[in-house]
Amino acid sequence: QVQLVESGGALVQPGGSLRLSCRASGLPFSRSIMSWYRQAPGTEREEVARIINHGGYTNYTDSVKGRFTISRDNPKNTIYLQMNNLKPEDTAKYYCNARNTWTSDVYWGQGTQVTVSS
Repeated sequence: QVQLVESGGALVQPGGSLRLSCRASGLPFSRSIMSWYRQAPGTEREEVARIINHGGYTNYTDSVKGRFTISRDNPKNTIYLQMNNLKPEDTAKYYCNARNTWTSDVYWGQGTQVTVSS
């Protein structure tokens, strides 16, 4: 059974930082493309950042470039999202996503809430 468990969400002031974690189990982690998505109320879920199997390539949505950094630790089956200089518009529920590159199966975590407010 595949599980993606996110943690690290919190209430933070504008300009602050957070680090989200997503620990995966039950899937071939090193063969999976891992992503962070977010969804604010009334909006569609959007992909924020992506990292390929061995971390050699990352991609970010324009609104977070230069502020967010995605990374992965394959031996720990974990990805991270370091978020700096947070803005109120970053407020959303953040979801971990995994895609098995051999089967194209896709998995989602339950999400962790990030709220940026003074």
